[in-house]
Amino acid sequence: MKVLISDNLDEAGIEIFKSEKGIEVDVKTGLAPEALKSIIGDYDALVIRSATKVTADLLAAATRLKVVGRAGIGLDNVDIAAATQKGVVVMNTPGGNVVTTAEHAISLMMALTRNIPQATASLKAGRWDKKKLQGREIMNKTLGVLGFGKIGSVVADRARGLKMRVLVYDPIVQAKVIEKEGFEPVDLDTLYRESDYITVHVPKNKNTIGMINKDSFEKMKTGVMLINCARGGIVDENDLYTALTSGKVAGAALDVFSVEPPPPDFPLLKLDNLIATPHLGASTLEAQTNVSVAIAQQIIDFLKNNNIVNAVNVPAISGKLLEKLKPYLFLADRMGCMQAQFAKGQIKEVRIEYHGDFKRLDLTPVTISFLKGLLDVLAHEEVNSVNAAVIAREMGIKISESSVSESYEFLNLISTRIITTEMECIVEGTVFGKSDSRIVKLNDFRIEIIPQGHLALIHNLDEPGAIGSIGKTLGDHGINISRMQVGRETNGANNVVLIRTDTPISEQVKQDLIALPKVKTVHTFDL
Repeated sequence: MKVLISDNLDEAGIEIFKSEKGIEVDVKTGLAPEALKSIIGDYDALVIRSATKVTADLLAAATRLKVVGRAGIGLDNVDIAAATQKGVVVMNTPGGNVVTTAEHAISLMMALTRNIPQATASLKAGRWDKKKLQGREIMNKTLGVLGFGKIGSVVADRARGLKMRVLVYDPIVQAKVIEKEGFEPVDLDTLYRESDYITVHVPKNKNTIGMINKDSFEKMKTGVMLINCARGGIVDENDLYTALTSGKVAGAALDVFSVEPPPPDFPLLKLDNLIATPHLGASTLEAQTNVSVAIAQQIIDFLKNNNIVNAVNVPAISGKLLEKLKPYLFLADRMGCMQAQFAKGQIKEVRIEYHGDFKRLDLTPVTISFLKGLLDVLAHEEVNSVNAAVIAREMGIKISESSVSESYEFLNLISTRIITTEMECIVEGTVFGKSDSRIVKLNDFRIEIIPQGHLALIHNLDEPGAIGSIGKTLGDHGINISRMQVGRETNGANNVVLIRTDTPISEQVKQDLIALPKVKTVHTFDL
């Protein structure tokens, strides 16, 4: 079996591959996309870090590929949906750089506070700018932590050791969990208003891109300092530039950028009150060795024994059980993803019921797959099938499972209910035949959704012209409808229209739909 390492990997991991009988490893780094595409068909496994882009186009050419392994956590550079569709397992190494990244955030905060990079540059230039580079103390200052996942919680703990007051904002983690760890849970506006320092530890997704922007800066203290070691794009870089030049933000420290590396004329890098590092959060000798060894061992175990560890798109189960459960795993994952996009408030409880004939299979991996799909959207850290249940418990979510032998409408049915601080939501799904997954119920509406693609759920008045106006509005924006279903409420007053589109529905298009006189609500989601 052949393994390709396409990014720089610590030598310890390479040696593990080389010493394993039956494994042939090639190290070819820095390949252009077309060059990688031309050879990927020869390999069973691909080992990457952050440089290689595993796109749907590359996966289409990977005719032998069974597994992609990321030596690290972040998988922004992997099209996980395309890999899942093709049956390629995607693994990462969670935990390998948690402490490393947290320590880097603290280091940047200290360096920013005491002007260490500027002072070093000043001395090397022959100047003695002692008065100009006066710093401040961090003891008794307030640190606002955005995101209380693995990294954010370590940063909070380290800051407590520095005698700082620590505020935590996390819309998903329940307040009692944060309080139990000894920190103050607050809403976002309070964190902005009271923090002397703000450090970012949320994932990059459609809900967090541009999360810190002009409006956010206006709510912050004058003289606040900002640290981002999470992902580029969470902080709007243009708005940050304005805040830094106006004096609203006294200083910022960035380890990540929306484009990496940033262009030579990048405006932020010209500012004296910004310090930056080239995505060094995970770059310590210990972390790189750990993730290199871990990914080598995981891939070898998968290729030789079909054992799955730390996969983000498949639970950690044996090959035989995986084959039987695969359609249910996919369905449950997509149901979880759908529930997450409908959820409002903090999740208190998850209930999963299995109805009908599951041939006495162990359905625990299906439950885990649902939790992974749910938390992938909501959690402020990387989620996989190994840590999904742990993260759910850490967030204070109660999880219950039950099985019923009867299923009156379908041969088998998975019913999921989430209970939050604001609402309840029910999603049900089934598998037709051997692998035809369908979501068949959303709350009180009977529907039939192929759980993939760009979708919109629209509630409208059950009156002539309602559906026509929806189609016309989408057409005016150049959005093609590839599938449409219409259901009716029991009392007949309203319809629910489910639409699949070839391209995503933007926020502007969504607002145009809501403005239609016969449309009541519009909810868009991606599966």
